[in-house]
Amino acid sequence: MAQINKPDEYFNTVLYTGNGTTGHAITGVGHQPDFVWIKNRDAADSNVLTDTVRGATKILHSDTTAAEATDADTITAFSSTGFALGDDVKVNTNNESYCAWTFKKAPKFFDVVTYTGTGSARTVAHSLGGTVGMILIKNLGQTDNWAVYHRANTAAPQTDYLILNTNAATADSADWWNDTAPTTSVFTVGTDHAVNADGESYVAYVFAHETGSDSMIQCGSYTGNGNATGPSIDLGWEPQWLLTKAATRTSDWSIVDSMRGVHTGGVDQRLHPQSSEAEPAAATHSVDMIDFNAEGFNVTNSGTIVNGNTETYIYVAIRRPNMKTHTDATEVFAIDAGNGGSAPDFTSGFPVDFAFQKEIASGDEFQVHSRLQGPSKALSFDSNNAEDALGGADIKFDLMTGYYGAGKGSGYYAYMWKRAKGYFDVVLYTGNDGVNTLNHSLGAVPEMIWFKCRNNARNWFVFHKDVGIAAYLELDNNAAEQAFSTMFNSTEPTSTQFTVNTSFGNLNNASYTYISYLFATLAGVSKVGSVTHSGSSTDVDCGFTAGARFVLLKRTDATGGWYIWDSVRGIVAGNDPYFLLDVVTAQVTNTDLIDPLASGFQISGDFTDGDYIFYAIA
Repeated sequence: MAQINKPDEYFNTVLYTGNGTTGHAITGVGHQPDFVWIKNRDAADSNVLTDTVRGATKILHSDTTAAEATDADTITAFSSTGFALGDDVKVNTNNESYCAWTFKKAPKFFDVVTYTGTGSARTVAHSLGGTVGMILIKNLGQTDNWAVYHRANTAAPQTDYLILNTNAATADSADWWNDTAPTTSVFTVGTDHAVNADGESYVAYVFAHETGSDSMIQCGSYTGNGNATGPSIDLGWEPQWLLTKAATRTSDWSIVDSMRGVHTGGVDQRLHPQSSEAEPAAATHSVDMIDFNAEGFNVTNSGTIVNGNTETYIYVAIRRPNMKTHTDATEVFAIDAGNGGSAPDFTSGFPVDFAFQKEIASGDEFQVHSRLQGPSKALSFDSNNAEDALGGADIKFDLMTGYYGAGKGSGYYAYMWKRAKGYFDVVLYTGNDGVNTLNHSLGAVPEMIWFKCRNNARNWFVFHKDVGIAAYLELDNNAAEQAFSTMFNSTEPTSTQFTVNTSFGNLNNASYTYISYLFATLAGVSKVGSVTHSGSSTDVDCGFTAGARFVLLKRTDATGGWYIWDSVRGIVAGNDPYFLLDVVTAQVTNTDLIDPLASGFQISGDFTDGDYIFYAIA
């Protein structure tokens, strides 16, 4: 089993819509999957599990004890970019939504093993080459339960087991693992029929547990406290997928992931491996269970599914894909006009983490959205209103190549960002009325940060490296930079943290919730900088090769609006349409204030002289 060069290629959560026809190809997975786990989000269909070792069309169901079945209408083939489907309702009903979790066999991450039982204790070889975190085993020919080993399941996991197809608590028997912990090369099974009956065939899905800066998966445990402010689990990185189960009580297995939605302070979309039930609709349930953060996750619910008092919970967490350095700006930024209602309204070519939209010919407000805020949550650049002040109906981010923006037509334009290493990040936090040091996942020093209070009317505040930590700008007005010596606690941001201070309460009031957007210079992709413009035209070199697709420009030494130009509406030698973020107006189309430049952009002689900050994307 070869080492994967890019850790981002180990795993993906793929969301797709069924079309009811045989041959439906699911592509863009990012790897050839060795294990695919599919669940219908809209209907009560069984979980479908297929792998390359047993082969396409060979299916199991995590929510039943059923033996392996051959079904030529489920996953019909694997490819280097994904898999193909038949027309079985469990994987491909027309117009129904599905979630597929795809795993790649890789050292210190995941393996698929098949073996034949002997009826007496035996070892089974695996290829993880590291610590075993969890094992799922199913007897392929019989209606046995799914056996689960987990390294953090009570004080003696080598004698304890869980059952994937039920919500039962941990049981104790040496017959399952023969009272023997797995090693980096083998695991041991005892004599129980579920794991080692003589002559029976078995499959084992083996998940690793790794720590350290390069790890991609961790299998651990925590103790619940029964409070709405639950335990905080430090992984050392931000997860994208999380499986949890109460080990010491009867309780559902639960899976959440960032693609379907783990929303800070909002509803988390969950599925249950032991159940065929559909995903609860966000409109009909209000369960905030988990918040992901730059260092791990927080439990945010007092319910027993994740936080019963004194109960032990096991988890498997998979790292967010943030280890690749992008060199192509089209992989992380896009501009698109609305299509009038079919999802996605705005197409990006990648999963969108942050977006704002504007009707270009009218005075409608900007609508500002992000994946971590959750569906139907809106802010506006030109207003200090709290979140949801605009209504923000039907904003959805659970799409692979764009986002749904409430059925907006071609008169609307959307600007879309992906969170990516060294380029852009989003951090949500709660104020503490003190010095508040926040972790982030940017992987570089943020050079510009936009701040907005979510639950109260507060201005948008902007940190920019060339304005410095003793001054600020406001995104929702045209004021010049304003001095305030301690708002960032006289502390420069670092590649892992930034700091806000209670002395500037609008960034850190206790019990107030905030969102921050972090921007950085990424060679050939984005540039955060400053420039002095005087008299004739000024060339702004951003290190690009084909000019800027997006330009944000703001005067700092005097009043001046937040100008936005883009190449879709036009950055040309003639007139260039622009918006102002800080006011509610239609675009202005009769001025020539900037011009194209291969290395970035050019400020024309018609633009007001002064000192400016800028942000440009190739």
